Amino acid sequence: MPRRHMHVTDAAEAPLRAALHDLRGQLEIPDHFPPTAQAEAESAARAPRIPAPDGAVVTEHTLEDATDLPLFTVDPPGSLDLDQAMFLSRRPGGGFRVHYAIADVASFVTPGGALDAEAHHRVATLYFPDERVPLHPPALSEGAASLLPDQDRPAVLWELDLDDHGALTTTSVRRALVRSRARLDYAGVQRVIDDGTAEEPLALLREIGLLREEQEVARGAISLNVPEQQIVEHHGRYTLAYRAPLPADAWNAQISLLTGMAAAELMLASGIGILRTLPIAPDGSVARLRLTARALGVDWHHHTSYAALIRTLDPRRATHAAFLQECTTLLRGAGYTAFDGTPPDPSAAQHAAVAAPYAHATAPLRRLVDRYTSELCLAASAGTAPADWVRGALAVLPHEMETGTQRANRVERACVDLVEAAVLRDRVGETFDALVVEVDQDDPTQGTVHLSDPAVIGPVETTPDGPELPLGHRIPVRLTAADPGHALVRFTPA
Repeated sequence: MPRRHMHVTDAAEAPLRAALHDLRGQLEIPDHFPPTAQAEAESAARAPRIPAPDGAVVTEHTLEDATDLPLFTVDPPGSLDLDQAMFLSRRPGGGFRVHYAIADVASFVTPGGALDAEAHHRVATLYFPDERVPLHPPALSEGAASLLPDQDRPAVLWELDLDDHGALTTTSVRRALVRSRARLDYAGVQRVIDDGTAEEPLALLREIGLLREEQEVARGAISLNVPEQQIVEHHGRYTLAYRAPLPADAWNAQISLLTGMAAAELMLASGIGILRTLPIAPDGSVARLRLTARALGVDWHHHTSYAALIRTLDPRRATHAAFLQECTTLLRGAGYTAFDGTPPDPSAAQHAAVAAPYAHATAPLRRLVDRYTSELCLAASAGTAPADWVRGALAVLPHEMETGTQRANRVERACVDLVEAAVLRDRVGETFDALVVEVDQDDPTQGTVHLSDPAVIGPVETTPDGPELPLGHRIPVRLTAADPGHALVRFTPA
């Protein structure tokens, strides 16, 4: 998962946007789709070709009609690339039913075509603070394939039955024509749930979300509510601040996690699939994180597990927000495990943070592998073999996804460096109050500090013969460098 989410508000200055544009050029990020891929997307937008289990192609007119389900989407304000829509209900005999519609990208992308090739080249949507570089052309990702409200759309429709405790009991998945009724955002959802005006399909998001969080606790799993970093105007200056996620963010994420776990179970049972896996973090990484917690004043009792500690943190508190950023280091080593014929051993099939087998299944507009997960799960649910183009991709998908993830990480790191330098470029020489959150074990004159205001985490270094940095202590630091595109943010003890 990303170390830091970052968003530039409308208040961001034009020079920063120009620097971000230059950064895309330096990183060789594509700024357009090849004409052949664009033409395929526009043609598919007009006439999608929906795969059938027997290899035939059906049209929207012959697809199962599930438009009577009053689905709704929950996304950030202004989002147009809507991968998921849901409808939540109570089952007559007790428990709950989750209908979860996922954008049916395979109905718009022809295997082996120019658009397919471009998707395999891009792998994932890239997020810059000022704009997105999409996996698919907007004609699909923000148009014909997106689950926009009041539009009939082909979808991969999951039906997930839960018991009274929120545990999954049965799973089915099929293709269907769906129609979302409402496009909601997190703040609006949180408001109507909190004030008691939400109707039951939406109100159930909280009830089911909390039950799934209890299931998560029982598994020993971990969900990190990492704050989003925003650049905002404050007293005539641009600064960085954190936006803590709302409870509605987490409840919505639980529905996606539920589906990803159900997808993994289906594929493991069928003997063919691709999982998102993460090994257990080595003891040394957890020990290092305990030092960081101590440095930040986070109360981590010796007998409290890491998973239990995470649930006590408040991302609205600066020290907790900084610690949550550091917690993402335990998620390093995540990868993709494909199998065909013999499922991996249980230990190799696990995602340590989920504490269960898990698959990326719910974001096919923005992530390549999810299109294949949908096809594998459709085949598993129907008891049929997946299409040859799906099976044939399993050998290369893990490497492609790893390459795409590395590219996204480079983009993220470069964006953070650039934005922090841009925010602080006019403040070189100023002194800031900072907390030493990390000290280099081999060279204790080098480390990392977390500023309270603005929300910056940056390197600090004393002189070679200077004193060691005091881990866990607040110190004044002077900004010595901040030049976007040329010099990263750097501090020295004042």
